[in-house]
Amino acid sequence: MFGSNGTVKCPSPMKATSNGVFQGDDPLDYALPLAILQICIVLILSRFLAYILKPLRQPRVIAEIVGGILLGPSALGRNKSFLNTVFPPRSLTVLDTLANLGLLFFLFLVGLELDLKSLRRTGKKSLCIALAGISVPFVLGIGVSFILRGSVSKGVSEGPFLVFMGVALSITAFPVLARILAELKLLTTDVGRIAMSAAAVNDVAAWILLALAIALSGTGRSPLISLWVLLCGAGFVLACTFIVPPLFKRMAQHCPEGEPVDEVYVCAILASVLAAGFVTDTIGIHALFGAFVVGVLVPKEGPIAASLVEKVEDLVSGLLLPLYFVSSGLKTDVTTIQGAQSWGLLVLVIFTACFGKIIGTVVVSLLSKVPFQEAIALGVLMNTKGLVELIVLNIGKDRGVLNDQTFAILVLMALVTTFMTTPIVLAVYKPAKQLAKAGYKHRTVQRNDTSSQLRMLVCFHSSRDIPSLINLIEASRGIGKKEGLRVYAMHLMELSERSSAMLAVHKARRNGLPFWNSTQNSDSTQIVVAFEAFQQLSKVSIRPTTAISPMSNMHEDICNSAYSKGAAMIILPFHKHQRLDGHLETTRADFRHVNRKVLEHAPCSVGLLIDRGLGGPTHIAASNVNSVMTVLFFGGHDDHEALAYGAWMAEHPGINLIIVRFKLQPKVMGEVVSINMDDVSNAEESNFDEEILDAYKKNVSEHSSITYEERVVSTAAETTEAIREYNRCNLFLVGRMPDGELAAALKTKCECPELGPIGSLLTSPTFSTTASVLVVQQYHSQLSTHALASLKEEGEVEDINKDDSDSN
Repeated sequence: MFGSNGTVKCPSPMKATSNGVFQGDDPLDYALPLAILQICIVLILSRFLAYILKPLRQPRVIAEIVGGILLGPSALGRNKSFLNTVFPPRSLTVLDTLANLGLLFFLFLVGLELDLKSLRRTGKKSLCIALAGISVPFVLGIGVSFILRGSVSKGVSEGPFLVFMGVALSITAFPVLARILAELKLLTTDVGRIAMSAAAVNDVAAWILLALAIALSGTGRSPLISLWVLLCGAGFVLACTFIVPPLFKRMAQHCPEGEPVDEVYVCAILASVLAAGFVTDTIGIHALFGAFVVGVLVPKEGPIAASLVEKVEDLVSGLLLPLYFVSSGLKTDVTTIQGAQSWGLLVLVIFTACFGKIIGTVVVSLLSKVPFQEAIALGVLMNTKGLVELIVLNIGKDRGVLNDQTFAILVLMALVTTFMTTPIVLAVYKPAKQLAKAGYKHRTVQRNDTSSQLRMLVCFHSSRDIPSLINLIEASRGIGKKEGLRVYAMHLMELSERSSAMLAVHKARRNGLPFWNSTQNSDSTQIVVAFEAFQQLSKVSIRPTTAISPMSNMHEDICNSAYSKGAAMIILPFHKHQRLDGHLETTRADFRHVNRKVLEHAPCSVGLLIDRGLGGPTHIAASNVNSVMTVLFFGGHDDHEALAYGAWMAEHPGINLIIVRFKLQPKVMGEVVSINMDDVSNAEESNFDEEILDAYKKNVSEHSSITYEERVVSTAAETTEAIREYNRCNLFLVGRMPDGELAAALKTKCECPELGPIGSLLTSPTFSTTASVLVVQQYHSQLSTHALASLKEEGEVEDINKDDSDSN
């Protein structure tokens, strides 16, 4: 503002903290409380928008860009009192400093994601697609820049403007693309692999071009200054390449696998990030370059990289990085795009960006013999923009290369091109499901040909699940069978909302791939060793696989894998584990959601394992197995499946099987509980139960390891007491939804209805036993209403019952 004598009067700098409202201070006149308010508003708005956009499967960066624009002069910022209160001009230096500090460390994390070794292994196909995806839009961007300079960008420096426009249109956002591919489960497809490799090449090329653009946009009058900036930047990269890796390798040698990384090393690397940022800022090519270069050079093997991500990422991407989107949004004024000419230029820029990327990529893809649908999907995926795009635009704005209107046009272009990626890819590309071989003959353990191979998909979350699962596999070997057992061991790993590829994206690229010989943490190493040792000691064929998905749709990976492998049964760990006092404690509530969804959608039978230390904490050798398995039989398809699985186990010489048939006293039939059931179908089921049991009764005389008992009871309490007599066995096998009056009498309101009445009884705190429980559901193309209702929340159950009554 101007003083009375015409001199410029600058606003006084803000103090850090206030004395409080009781001392007469307004907290919003002080830097710290104002920064806290700004961060809270940004976080609430960006998370709210991310929640709204989640059903559209949009990456979080879209919500953050939109949130920044809404807080700026395009929307809420049009209210000057709001803008001057929450984002006053004198607070923007603090805001920009915090935002750029967050951005500095985020670019360090992006560098960590980029593996130079895998970049060197990029195939010719990916390399050609990447080069076409950069060069065609870059040339078209230069062409558009001439049109913009003649209309809305008059008076800007020609050289820097041409390069900035070319870079802005040719960038592919590597982290955003990876997140979209992971969300759409395309990372392990051919399209995903090519797109990731091409995007990595594109990322490196974009940084080189951006360095060139920054060097050219300097305010120095002599072109030699730009040359000096480029040469010094290249010298810095070369120096780092020779000096930094040996230092980091020495650090890695002092950090053994499985041990926490020493705080000294973490602090040293973070300090080197800041130092590198200072050097590149001094050179004149922005502090971000130094951070990115250090991130690229950190060794990806060993615990250091993962430890750095774990310590830095949540604070940076969750708290500080959203400030950068606000900082960008405050510079974006969409209202500057006025009139037919401006909107026409916006459409032209969007069209040129899409046309250059998609056509360039599609043509080269088709020449590389990529199918047409995949080529279109690749073109759309490579058109993804994101944070790097915003960085380019903001640097251009700060350097005076882009004016307000051009800046707003390019921000909207980045937003539109990224937003359209997911829906277009979903529309044009649907990867064909891998069909099971031989038409998927056996979806259940119960079958006519008992000599055929049994295929099982055994799932686990961590090393805690391994000992009991291996002992269950040992018990399931079916030694007397001709073709034996084949097990697919699936490690279930969560793909979290974190934006870093170290913990999410690079893991997801292994989705569906073996966890054998993978450089992961010590927990995974223990898992590998355990399965390898068991495979060598037994004749069981174990094939490892990994499923890495968000918990919300992990069941899709499990069901698809079971379908493609032709599995007859999926074994899932229960969402609770046993405490030292014997009670069951929830491991993680999300696991329960996964289990319920698998039970609802599984293409084969499912077994839910409630583990109480089956066989002890270590694998029992085949010669030492001496276990008692008890099948509690009430009737119905699920009980038939549990019985068939128990009979398969009884083939093992160390397994003794007890089949307990519960029958209701004839004189109390119809008095124990009233069940709404058709008498004819009830009689048919009862006859079918008898036929099944007659076949097993014959086996009792032939196999000394099988015992058949019948228990006649008259009440639910009497049934419970009879079951308690068998609580010294090693494993109970029960059907999830048994049929009949007696099973219906045992139904009570329980915490986990997905276990069914018998499973809930055996896992209740009032039932004392050390036996593990396997709750079995036999495959049916359509679950019964009662079976489906047990997998739903209370509100959903009411809807199912209402629909059922309406249909009746």
